[in-house]
Amino acid sequence: MAFPEDVLTEDEHVVLHLHPHWKTMVRPVVVLVLAIAAVAAGVLFLPTGGGGSITLAVIGGLALLAVLVLAVWPWIGWRTTHYLFTNERVVLQHGVFSRERRDIPLSRVNDHSMNQQFVGRLLGYGTLTIESAGERGQSVLPDVPKVDRVQTKLYELVEAFHDKHSLGDGELREILAERDNKSGGL
Repeated sequence: MAFPEDVLTEDEHVVLHLHPHWKTMVRPVVVLVLAIAAVAAGVLFLPTGGGGSITLAVIGGLALLAVLVLAVWPWIGWRTTHYLFTNERVVLQHGVFSRERRDIPLSRVNDHSMNQQFVGRLLGYGTLTIESAGERGQSVLPDVPKVDRVQTKLYELVEAFHDKHSLGDGELREILAERDNKSGGL
């Protein structure tokens, strides 16, 4: 369930690879604990044989169903949700049976903001919104762990990308001077 490295370009490297914050797994863990407790209580308190065995089987079946639907499925969804930040783009991917992936080149990032509610500040997560040029505009990343640090890292990545792919004043002067020398010699 790791992010496939083959989607990266030759010069691209991963800077941050995140899943949603662990708080999204609280409810599935509570469901798992309650299901185990229900089965354990049935084993301890229901009479053996007859109606007690049928009741225990029903409790066990319901517990298993609850664990599969309310604990295992959300865990798989959590594991297959990726927030990937590279030196060239931001990749957002999620999906279990079908997969959706959105690539936002750093050159298209116009703005990014983060939002943290009180509980998010206490637990260290928040929502990161990335606004990019193009049809789809905003991408909202919910439950980003350490969202303040992630936003700072995104800013650094965007700045580094722009610095790498833009000309400085000295380079621009050299190109213009070279062009003028070539055109003046004709």
